[in-house]
Amino acid sequence: MIVRSGLEVLRLKGYKPLQGQRVGLLTNPSAIDRDFNNAYTILCNDERVNITALFAPEHGLMGMLDDGEHFETQHDPTTGLPVYSLYGKNLKPTADMFNDVDVLVCDIQDIGVRYYTFTWTISYLLEAAGEYGVTVVVLDRPNPLGGKTIYGPPLTDGFKSLVGRHPVPVMHGMTLGEIIWMINETWNPHLARLSIIPCERWERAMKWEETKLPWVPPSPNMPHLHTLRNYPGACLIEGTNLSEGRGTTMPFEITGAPWIDGARLAQHLNSQDWIDDCGVRFRPHAFRPAQSKFIGEHCQGVQAHIVDHDLWNPIKAWLNVIAEIRHLYPDDFAWLPINPITGHSHFDRLVGNSSVREAIDNGVTIGQLIPDWLVAAAQFKESRHPFLLYE
Repeated sequence: MIVRSGLEVLRLKGYKPLQGQRVGLLTNPSAIDRDFNNAYTILCNDERVNITALFAPEHGLMGMLDDGEHFETQHDPTTGLPVYSLYGKNLKPTADMFNDVDVLVCDIQDIGVRYYTFTWTISYLLEAAGEYGVTVVVLDRPNPLGGKTIYGPPLTDGFKSLVGRHPVPVMHGMTLGEIIWMINETWNPHLARLSIIPCERWERAMKWEETKLPWVPPSPNMPHLHTLRNYPGACLIEGTNLSEGRGTTMPFEITGAPWIDGARLAQHLNSQDWIDDCGVRFRPHAFRPAQSKFIGEHCQGVQAHIVDHDLWNPIKAWLNVIAEIRHLYPDDFAWLPINPITGHSHFDRLVGNSSVREAIDNGVTIGQLIPDWLVAAAQFKESRHPFLLYE
């Protein structure tokens, strides 16, 4: 079965929705066809499409900038077109950015995790498009984590940011097109004209490998599918003083610090009751980061090895790892401090509330938190249903 992305479907239709329009394009190198040609090259070089402006989310148009690295609007050296930064001074496009744009095409590989900023960048774009009368076209792509799993704490009031603006679980099981449709209809204060070009032949239960689509890293620290499958839980390590593996060849697959005994930690984790339910085993691992936390320092910790993909639960597994390290090393472990601008710790911004961190500090088990997440997931499953493009 050949799964076609929205980009390939649009091309087969002769780009009819774009003909006669001035087209803006938000993309990065992850938006490719099965022959590894990217949306930027395809659309900018086809005479049937009039690209007049480019828009760049986090990591930039070329997808090479570090996480959190802001950048300014500039001009693309190949096409001479303006590249408007949506990750810096302006999260929401200004009216001037739409001066030469009738239709804004969004084609980028999302990963189906609330913390990933691409969805929320497009949510700001939707608001501006609705305000200024610009049509948004989303070229859809499969959710690489599948379309069925809904899991994790929902975002609560007061914790909105570019890693989550609306009450969505950490794993929402929607494609980019689906969740953008939901955002537009449910939360957009300026309803935009929105068109979604769905994938062909994608099914919600598909693993990424079954789609036969190539995997291109959507960001510098998302190089492999192993990374992706750990990320829904391992990203939360960013909110602690533990290394999440940035600056190594295994970001989000490992964690550690200079003050951890890796062998002791692996043995302890593998003896816990939750380990079999999560389909994982931990191996002692030593590493020395080349960037981010603990640059050049010798660290010990663990690497997660998924031993049962049907049972694998990255959020439950990695939150338990954080909790166990918190209690094994109480004098060394720390949550990153509260950001004076946001008023929240980074962990709380990511997880979407303060209750998870407080529960861990108070010795509440992760298992005790899960029932509330399941209730929220069931509610979200109902609310997302009208926006599902693939049954």
